Amino acid sequence: MATFTFSMSLSSFRSFVPIWHHRAPNHRSLGLFDVTQRMRLPPPLKCSAAEPDQETKVPATSSGSGEWTHKLTAGIAGIGFLETSYLTYLKLTGSEAFCPIGGSPCGDILNSDYALIFGVPLPLVGMVAYGLVAALGLQLATKKMLPFGIGRSSAQLMVLGTTTSMAAASAYFLFILSTKFSGSTCSYCLLSAFLSFSLFFTAVKDIGLQETNKQVGMQLLIASLVILTLNTSYNNSISASSSLAEMELPYYATEIKNPSSPFSLSLAKHLHSIGAKMYGAFWCSHCLEQKEMFGREAVKELDIVECYPEGFRPGTVMNKACVDAKVDGFPMWVINGQVVSGEVELSELARVSGYNGSAQPS
Repeated sequence: MATFTFSMSLSSFRSFVPIWHHRAPNHRSLGLFDVTQRMRLPPPLKCSAAEPDQETKVPATSSGSGEWTHKLTAGIAGIGFLETSYLTYLKLTGSEAFCPIGGSPCGDILNSDYALIFGVPLPLVGMVAYGLVAALGLQLATKKMLPFGIGRSSAQLMVLGTTTSMAAASAYFLFILSTKFSGSTCSYCLLSAFLSFSLFFTAVKDIGLQETNKQVGMQLLIASLVILTLNTSYNNSISASSSLAEMELPYYATEIKNPSSPFSLSLAKHLHSIGAKMYGAFWCSHCLEQKEMFGREAVKELDIVECYPEGFRPGTVMNKACVDAKVDGFPMWVINGQVVSGEVELSELARVSGYNGSAQPS
């Protein structure tokens, strides 16, 4: 910083200021110190090459407001995980679902061919998807380190991709529900669709509309692959089904032509007395042959459970009694808690049931 100081040497001051050597009457001599004391020198002047220092203001950074969306994502996905876990348990154990809404049984849809993807239970696939989204949502909400070195932006894209696939699958299932099961109600299907679409829109809100538009190509690809996979799976399932599964059969009563023997009539009464049951279907040829073994009169004494009393069409499931008995083929006998499958000779039924009657098979 340059500084200029106003100064004056003594010699130059003497040449500039006159000094009186002769005293005049009534005048005082003007000495050097008198002059210097009366002169007021200006203060030193400063010249700076820079402007006076000013405080630099740092703009405050606003914290992200997307944490609540991550918590919301984790909460919604958690509900979906619980729902699909329950449905997976029902599917693997063959149990009947509790239907809080609607009069028709939920099993009509949950136990149909549309509840499987290449043999894998659909609720199990949904449980994995919901679990993945819930885990990523919790990690993003707590700002913890993601596994395998996954960054936050990559995790958000994973959530967007997964929820896109879930929303596409839900849209496809809603179409199936409205076309293939128009007379049925599935509250679990509707709840899962609502959760899937909610997760998708929450993911879009989290990542931002501008960034979502950049990922439209990826989303369309994922949705197309999901729909193509589901459509291929169901087409293969229909092709592998028997011709019976492709047609609609109204229920009809079968006519027994053979007369009953004393042994068959006595055995039928014995089976009825011990609570033995035969599970069958009106269209099953082996069931008809089993009835012919007993004859017209003896069949009336048997406890025969018809598993399709309302007829058969694609997607129809067995009635509750057959589902509870876990019938996997026709005919099927349950005698004293023991399961006997297939068409059985009367002598074998007598042995299994402990029949000790006097009449013998003819």
